[in-house]
Amino acid sequence: MSNYDIKDIKQAEGGRRRIEWAEREMPVLRQIRERFAKERPLQGLRLSACLHVTTETANLAHTLHLGGADLVLVASNPLSTQDDVAAALVSFYEIPTFAIKGENNITYYKHIQAGLAHEPHMTMDDGADLVSTLHKDRRDLLKNVMGGTEETTTGVIRLRAMAADGALNFPVIAVNDAQTKHFFDNRYGTGQSTIDGIVRATNILLAGRTFVVAGYGWCGRGLAMRARGMGSNVIVTEVDPLPALEAVMDGFRVMPMEEAARIGDIFVTVTGDLNVIDRQHFEVMKDGAIVCNSGHFNVEINIPALEEMAAEKRLVRPFVDQYSLPDGRMINILGEGRLINLAAAEGHPASVMDMSFANQALSIEYMARHAGELEKKVYGVPGEIDREIARLKLEAMKVQIDVLTPAQVAYLNSWEEGT
Repeated sequence: MSNYDIKDIKQAEGGRRRIEWAEREMPVLRQIRERFAKERPLQGLRLSACLHVTTETANLAHTLHLGGADLVLVASNPLSTQDDVAAALVSFYEIPTFAIKGENNITYYKHIQAGLAHEPHMTMDDGADLVSTLHKDRRDLLKNVMGGTEETTTGVIRLRAMAADGALNFPVIAVNDAQTKHFFDNRYGTGQSTIDGIVRATNILLAGRTFVVAGYGWCGRGLAMRARGMGSNVIVTEVDPLPALEAVMDGFRVMPMEEAARIGDIFVTVTGDLNVIDRQHFEVMKDGAIVCNSGHFNVEINIPALEEMAAEKRLVRPFVDQYSLPDGRMINILGEGRLINLAAAEGHPASVMDMSFANQALSIEYMARHAGELEKKVYGVPGEIDREIARLKLEAMKVQIDVLTPAQVAYLNSWEEGT
């Protein structure tokens, strides 16, 4: 195969072993893959996927490929690619892959264009870079696209904005909105993997540190929970009164970022918004403050402002850029402000991605069958898919639950029963 751009094909064997290790933790996706291999529901469809190229994604790609999809995979983040996995996908799974860890912005978008050059019938995105580039730069291809899916909160926000402006040219299923995705992937996956990334990058002790979590959505909830479990004193910053109140009721201190910036030791943004940590926050941070992002794009931290403020910048550890300010303070940015759980670690554990990628596989199958019936807007994952994934996951975990009796069903559907 010559249609790929990866770092080193010689890393393929190590990548294959890690993909197989992850597969053991993905029993729901395994069941879907076995059915896809028999039924071939995606036969004849060209699919361009822009996702983090990890061991878990490789198992999703393998599932789609066995389901008949003519698949091309490109990276959705310059620092999230696992190069051995990219090599294995090309060498052993014969899936054209365009992804190199540490690729610059030019290469990143060259890879996006390679995905679009596949002239997809469907898209699978994580952050909506593929879809937005398709709409801006390759409108000639829109006539072929029947639909797509979106993996993450940031991407769903972008796509809903496109739909509101009348700019979205095909239906997209918001996989992120599935309960079996955001209740587990965003909360338990992001919580654990972000802590993993910070510790791998810095080797610091979290116990006793003041840990500032910017944003209390599902990712922020999971991260705050895990940071507290590691012994940190957790502060939450928010702009929405409802999650702010929830954070207070969950036992966390809540305050504006300008106050938190003065006392925090570690800062993590998980908002999906712009300049959450800005110049005025850097101006009052402690010497040695550690700042990172586990949202999606690196714009959550205003790194250009810090670059302007700094007298010197140096790489002190892999994934740790230290900025020296004129007053002698040091501020440390992890992973260039990109997703620290993927830049310095391996992303979410496979067992939680099992449900997220089961949603992706079943949603793209649903789109293939029903795209002609859907409008040009963002849809949630059908409830029956969500419930089936939960059922399969419980079954794989050997957990049983109760079943309603006929009398209970009748009671719940009646209005005549009272006190």
